[in-house]
Amino acid sequence: MKLDITTLEGKSAGSVELSETVFGLEPRADLLARMVRYQLAKRRAGTHKSKGRSEVDRTRKKIYKQKGTGGARHGAASAPQFRGGGKAFGPVVRDHAHELPKKVRALALRHALSAKAKDAGIIVIDDAKLAEPKTKVLLGHFGKLDLSSALIVGGAEIDANFGLAARSIPNVDVLPVQGINVYDILRRDKLVLTRAAVDALEARFK
Repeated sequence: MKLDITTLEGKSAGSVELSETVFGLEPRADLLARMVRYQLAKRRAGTHKSKGRSEVDRTRKKIYKQKGTGGARHGAASAPQFRGGGKAFGPVVRDHAHELPKKVRALALRHALSAKAKDAGIIVIDDAKLAEPKTKVLLGHFGKLDLSSALIVGGAEIDANFGLAARSIPNVDVLPVQGINVYDILRRDKLVLTRAAVDALEARFK
């Protein structure tokens, strides 16, 4: 698969041949769904908590005698059926993460890249660098590239000026190549890869 390389200014900078084993697969929705579910579950804090009947601050005394009242038999007022009582089977602090094999995670990333390539959603630029951290300047470049919702993946390190200029632009994410992931690829309309990012991804899956 051959793609043209452009500069941030929208000028041509050659072309690049993308590997079919990374960008040319037939996307599988089931793999992508499993990976997104894995990512979203893993990042949940899991700090939800309600108090059970043993934790609420109420007396443990029997609320009235067992017999002779004509009412139902009850013990402590901390039981779940009473106002102010504990929650029955309420949420507890826990980890929501679940296992997904490493090979499945790697395959899902290749399928996400292939899905973007199939939809013509990949743009390759020569480099993601700015002379000064000016958001207005970067927005001008994005206008030339027709970018309104994009994930921009640079090399091993993001240029400091580019990162500062991009961080206040809505619907634009900037990541180093080692941070690329399925969820961020799918949630944006366009995937912008630098030449260094393409080389690193192909070396990773070689």
